[in-house]
Amino acid sequence: MDLLTAEEGTLAVRLARGTIEHICAKKPKPVQKLTPVFREKRGVFVTLSNRGELRGCIGLPYPVMPLGEAIVHAAAAAALEDPRFPPVKKEELEDISLEVTILTVPVPLDAKPSERPHKIEIGRHGLIVRGMGTSGLLLPQVATEYGWDPTTFLEHTCMKASLSDHCWKNEAVEFLTFEGQIFSEQH
Repeated sequence: MDLLTAEEGTLAVRLARGTIEHICAKKPKPVQKLTPVFREKRGVFVTLSNRGELRGCIGLPYPVMPLGEAIVHAAAAAALEDPRFPPVKKEELEDISLEVTILTVPVPLDAKPSERPHKIEIGRHGLIVRGMGTSGLLLPQVATEYGWDPTTFLEHTCMKASLSDHCWKNEAVEFLTFEGQIFSEQH
């Protein structure tokens, strides 16, 4: 999968920002001339922060729709549907910064449970855990931001799925890794 250029990353961030402003402040819908990469199916997450604090983060881990549509969907959901936060209000928009993470296709972490920590590269891999009727995902930048080692990253991914922090030691629980290309607003 080809990486986006810096210019395409800027377009992705502008599309997400325009979507949130359209929804929350009733500004006109963003109209941009998007490059062909935005027609490719890609996974994407949009993360909102208000003065450095998480304010919403939702996305599509799998490439189920064209990137342009996926960014619009994820931006709207991050602003309005993250169950951890109330919907973003118009008055907050100037304090909110956003990040768009374009994902590679998740692949199974091919390792016995005891070897899982040795197969994870902090700063490169994001994690998905699936099992026991639930799932959870943490983006690659989360482990870096918190200074986690691979074991701690596995534990927090388990907890994100509402599982025991030691679920990563269970053979019945599946882990997948993916990578992300991160584009942030420059304030």
